[in-house]
Amino acid sequence: MNQLKVVSYNGQLVTESREVALMIDRSHDQLMRSVRTYIKYLDSAKMQSENFFIESSYKNSQNKEMPCYLITKKGCDMVANKMTGEKGVLFTAEYVTRFEEMEKQQPKVLSDKEQLMASMKLSIEHNEKIEKHDERISHLEETMRIDGIQERKIQKKGAQVVIESLGGKDSAAYKEVSKKVFSSLWRDFKDHFSIPRYSELPRVQFQEGMRFIGMWQPSTSLRIEIDSFNSQQKLEVI
Repeated sequence: MNQLKVVSYNGQLVTESREVALMIDRSHDQLMRSVRTYIKYLDSAKMQSENFFIESSYKNSQNKEMPCYLITKKGCDMVANKMTGEKGVLFTAEYVTRFEEMEKQQPKVLSDKEQLMASMKLSIEHNEKIEKHDERISHLEETMRIDGIQERKIQKKGAQVVIESLGGKDSAAYKEVSKKVFSSLWRDFKDHFSIPRYSELPRVQFQEGMRFIGMWQPSTSLRIEIDSFNSQQKLEVI
């Protein structure tokens, strides 16, 4: 097995995809396709794929510029996790050894890298198969809650709808039953989306939530109560 070449690039230790492809006995095109898939998964999960794979290029024998990737130690971990048997063991042993040798030669680079990476939490465990990543990412998208900006938009939309249904802030109904109407709106909202609090609304359902509020109306009994208060107010004015 050829010795893997590891170099420093912008403060990170990397090897090149052609070197990795040769070592694991795969064509460079096959490895490039796999790397692009890994990057797609990482970017979908809002993880920084450049900490694993960095776009680069090289010139072939015809002096034509061709694409390749610079692969960090974490990227090598990901490639190795797809491999089994002797090739996987030998590749893992080789890249771990070569990266460790370079880290010892460049302790300052490693320290900078470790400091930069300290705040990043990776949800992908190295011993999991890449096939499971798509399922985990889909689950993350489905369960991610609305953010603060979206929550404020829902609050504002709800207040607008309730105030309109009461006849405005100066109406008698607003003074007497606004709390009841607000409670009714948010109770109906939570029941419709099966959530304990409106702030727990999944982000993928944000637009549906805004549409629900825009179409919401108080119940018949509440509308009668609102009309009664506002009618009484009109009589008093007369």
